[in-house]
Amino acid sequence: MFDLNLIKKVYSELPDKIAKTRELLGKPLTYAEKILYSHLFDNNNLNTFQRGADYVDFAPDRVAMQDATAQMALLQFMNSGKNTTTIPSTVHCDHLIQAQVNGIEDLRVSKNLNQEVFNFLESVSNKYGIGFWKPGAGIIHQVVLENYAFPGGMMIGTDSHTPNAGGLGMVAIGVGGADAVDVMAGMAWELKMPKLIGVNLTGKLNGWASPKDIILKVAGILTVKGGTGCIIEYFGKGARSLSATGKGTICNMGAEVGATTSLFAYDNSMSRYLTATGREEVAELAGSINEHLAADAEVYENPDIFYDQVININLSELEPHINGPFTPDRATPVSRMAQAAKDNNWPLDVSVGLIGSCTNSSYEDISRAASIANQAVEKGLIAKSEFTITPGSELVRYTIERDGFIDTFEKMGGNVFANACGPCIGQWARAGADKQEKNTIVHTFNRNFSKRADGNPNTHAFVTSPEMVTALAIAGRLDFNPLTDSLTNKNGEQIKLTPPSGIELPEKGFEVEDPGFQAPSENGSETIINVDSDSKRLQLLEPFEAWDGKNLMGAKLLIKALGKCTTDHISMAGPWLRFRGHLDNISNNMLIGAINAFNSESNKVKNQITGNYEEVPKVQRAYKQENIPSVVVGDHNYGEGSSREHAAMEPRHLCVKAVIVKSFARIHETNLKKQGMLGLTFANENDYDLIQEDDTFSFIDLVDFTPGKKLSVQIAHSDGTTDIIELNHTYNKQQIEWFKAGSALNLIKKQNN
Repeated sequence: MFDLNLIKKVYSELPDKIAKTRELLGKPLTYAEKILYSHLFDNNNLNTFQRGADYVDFAPDRVAMQDATAQMALLQFMNSGKNTTTIPSTVHCDHLIQAQVNGIEDLRVSKNLNQEVFNFLESVSNKYGIGFWKPGAGIIHQVVLENYAFPGGMMIGTDSHTPNAGGLGMVAIGVGGADAVDVMAGMAWELKMPKLIGVNLTGKLNGWASPKDIILKVAGILTVKGGTGCIIEYFGKGARSLSATGKGTICNMGAEVGATTSLFAYDNSMSRYLTATGREEVAELAGSINEHLAADAEVYENPDIFYDQVININLSELEPHINGPFTPDRATPVSRMAQAAKDNNWPLDVSVGLIGSCTNSSYEDISRAASIANQAVEKGLIAKSEFTITPGSELVRYTIERDGFIDTFEKMGGNVFANACGPCIGQWARAGADKQEKNTIVHTFNRNFSKRADGNPNTHAFVTSPEMVTALAIAGRLDFNPLTDSLTNKNGEQIKLTPPSGIELPEKGFEVEDPGFQAPSENGSETIINVDSDSKRLQLLEPFEAWDGKNLMGAKLLIKALGKCTTDHISMAGPWLRFRGHLDNISNNMLIGAINAFNSESNKVKNQITGNYEEVPKVQRAYKQENIPSVVVGDHNYGEGSSREHAAMEPRHLCVKAVIVKSFARIHETNLKKQGMLGLTFANENDYDLIQEDDTFSFIDLVDFTPGKKLSVQIAHSDGTTDIIELNHTYNKQQIEWFKAGSALNLIKKQNN
């Protein structure tokens, strides 16, 4: 059992901290408020913080990092001046394992191809006292839920789906690597006090409806940016009827509406899960203070008073949903999918159905999908689509194999991939994807942006529940509705699938031979970290240059991005993951997926030096060579998606000075600030339309950069005319110091020295 003493300390202090907070605020508290206020960095700085306005310093209980983001985070931590992490931290090797053949073979290949990176992460973990989860141990969020998450705690993780731990009542927030460095170095972690969205769940799920359908419904209501700057807190009788892993699914995918995190109050389902995963003592401790691990009763009685927004969902009436394609908030009830597909000319043949990932790989998820697969086997149905299974952890994989679920899937024609992210993050060597044929896949993952799963921009990816994916894979059709439609078996008989049945927790308990954990060396100071100067995978970091104290003049437009520009567009994953520890090499993918507003093409922008159209990184390297600063312009919710700070570090490395957009996704805006860049928004959104292809930007009052004061930029057009526009920013005094120092890390190192 991990962190028991830490959990005891948190619980011993929680009642008194909550009482003081309630007295200060003079009102009943939501569950999120109880956790936030009890994790202030300075307990003597207890104030009434304004939601959505005040920046607050917090002290998380732990940090978790996945291997793709851990490389850059740990490279930065090595420059922090610290000898060890100050709070419990872990590294999880889950992103660098490509799905191609099967779990055993793919894991073997990955260990061989990525040995240099895995050895680096292992040695850094040993040196700085970090727990190391080896390749094959499982996906970070599933492993955290099984081993580290606890009700009432707070953690940050270098992956946007860290909120998965909200399924066990924890405030768990996705961040960039620089934020993780702050916390591991003993510094405060800064966050704007979130607003609160309450989701009141009534009724009870039945039939084909699942916890996944709750968040798919919420995504349709809030859209991909409706939760930005907010914590979503679920409550009501319907919430208490869900399993802990079902809650985790909902919290995990809250990232798709931009939420800071999502949260459920402690209840019996969490107690059962803690006990089943070997943490009965934690369950007992939580039970002893359970009144503090939920909102006050008055909040639930009058939620409209205490939340900034309230959403009501009756689970008894909830229909299974299929969201997509190309965005996770395009929500379609299954009964309307046939017509929607026809109206939009979506490919009806399902080429592949994929279940698993960090979002839906629990024992319960697998058992519900297996119940559908078993019907197919018993009733003579032959799956029309390819079918893959990605277990979330070795604990789950070993247990579902013992209980016969894998055998059932294989009889249906399924293929089990490694315990890793795989296709969910583009680590899928899909045969034929390079042909870029128009096709449909259905999966249980959280995101379905263009090119994300297989690199094919014409793959229409739809998000749904494990049981729905299984049914659609059997039918081979997107317009199949298992609630009403029948299928023809190999004997020509009409078969109607019955609703799925699942098992919340294994009746014989979880079982595993090797979970994959490796404790750090007891004497880490003796560990030597070697990074070959000629390595193509790893590169030691050089500090970014500090601001020269002058106005930024003569910056060229690099690209004006049109429409959705996620971190996948700014810094693609897939094959580029191999360069996540080498800043210069991975910078060759900078903004290659963004659509140029002037020609509607990707990776083709005008070089203002030569007048030629070239790849985005090539143009930017030309500007850097000539010491010419540049600017990126974007649309709404710029930087949506993954927490990858490479999307901020690459422009910084190649000397982009400012990003000006209509609005930012939370994590990306913070990442830009941490790396010493200017992340600014149009005071008048219509000024986006003023930007022309040959524009030059001069920030004429940057020397007066102060909190709350707009910045002015003069835009010189090629026809000799100029415009002066105003730009908003959210930098506070501390964040402006990051900018002046060149990065937050530069400031940390200076303070540590």
